[in-house]
Amino acid sequence: MVVGLRVLLALPPGYFRDAEAPATIRARSVAWRITRNLLRLVLIAVGIVLSLPLVPGQGLLTILIGLVLVDFPGRRRLELGLVRRRGVLAALNRIRARFGRPVLEPPEPQAP
Repeated sequence: MVVGLRVLLALPPGYFRDAEAPATIRARSVAWRITRNLLRLVLIAVGIVLSLPLVPGQGLLTILIGLVLVDFPGRRRLELGLVRRRGVLAALNRIRARFGRPVLEPPEPQAP
């Protein structure tokens, strides 16, 4: 969870407000990129387990942090869908406030 916390604290305040996510650092090789994405998918899987009833933990937050890290088509839409859920952005901002980071701005409202 230390990795997730570091990622959350490193996000710029406008990460969810901007239309496009900031460019991420590109991997030097295909093998490293695949390995990196597999590790990030494990983080998402842990978040899914934490989301199950009777399992303590911040499942949605862990899933969101994993999604921020992994590269796949449609990732941005999924991130914004999660952050628009009631309480998720507030929880992220409470964690950031605890470490003296500025709050994350809410995403733009969805077009009808």
